[in-house]
Amino acid sequence: MHSFAIGALVFAAIIAAAGGACAESSRPAAAEIAKAGDIELGTFTVQFENDLFAGTDRNYTNGVRLSWLSPEGGQTLPVLQHARDLLAMIAQDDNRKTRFGWALGQEIYTPGDRQATRLITDDRPYAGWLYGALSLHSEVDNGDGAKTSESVELSLGIVGPEALGEEAQDFVHSVRLIDKFKGWDNQLKTEPGLLIAYERRWRFAKPWHLGDTLQWDFVPHAGGSVGNVLTHLGLGGAVRVGVNLPDDFGPPALIHGASTVDRLNEDGIGAYVFATAEGRYVAHNIFLDGNTWRAGHSVDRVPWVGRFTLGVALEYGRFRIAYTNAVVTEEFEGQQRYSRFGAISTSFQAFF
Repeated sequence: MHSFAIGALVFAAIIAAAGGACAESSRPAAAEIAKAGDIELGTFTVQFENDLFAGTDRNYTNGVRLSWLSPEGGQTLPVLQHARDLLAMIAQDDNRKTRFGWALGQEIYTPGDRQATRLITDDRPYAGWLYGALSLHSEVDNGDGAKTSESVELSLGIVGPEALGEEAQDFVHSVRLIDKFKGWDNQLKTEPGLLIAYERRWRFAKPWHLGDTLQWDFVPHAGGSVGNVLTHLGLGGAVRVGVNLPDDFGPPALIHGASTVDRLNEDGIGAYVFATAEGRYVAHNIFLDGNTWRAGHSVDRVPWVGRFTLGVALEYGRFRIAYTNAVVTEEFEGQQRYSRFGAISTSFQAFF
């Protein structure tokens, strides 16, 4: 957890700076920051996850994702305005805001022994997952700071050599001068992937105050997914403590976790630490159960799984950057170590 300790020190410096800015009442409003352009293009997010941040190289070992979320309001391109108006008409609720998005991503999974060329029968399979996704998000304002959000995402992609897991991992290891994994000939076979995910979040009130400067909030969530890639149910929540917490639905999500709906921080600059916990019942996981319609390598999946994170985030107007350390409990029988990895997430709202 050395990387998180470094992040905590950085956060302490940010808190001091942000607190001083608050005391001088010099916080720039988000609306002023957005004056760089009149037409909003939406929110872009780049996520990178890798277990090398945690000093390991096994299990879920790498993930990248580029995503976009449509504008929440105000002036935008005509085609986005028409789509937003159509969604609002379908919702038939004056208090409901509806947005849509897309994403492109890749995930890589490996066993622990990088030198073995043979099939390692008692460790998880080699696997890659390359996909595109479309999502729909709605938010309801219940008054007095209470809000709820719902998200549905459809992911379509490919598992197997065509997912380019071996090529992506070899590139990263070449850049970092790390030995390559030699057992990719044993990876899962080619299989189209389908994943439909649903998630709901609750805000009970605006952030609560801790003294003159700090605030805190708690945002629970529940959801699940169905498909030949992953079928599960999950329940969890996030706690944040910091300065100028945004009135949103929690910290940045992991790539294969619950999604969040991004918006400008109306107080200009904000910084916080966060912790999340989620319990999952996993009924199917192709990266453990193996190919759906073809015989091949698999391990005995553990159905009950816990996911825990600690992180720090900095927001300034239409920009946000966050670092997260994640731990996932035993996912299959005989797993030698919990999965651990770090995640960097950067989001910005684009204008022109």
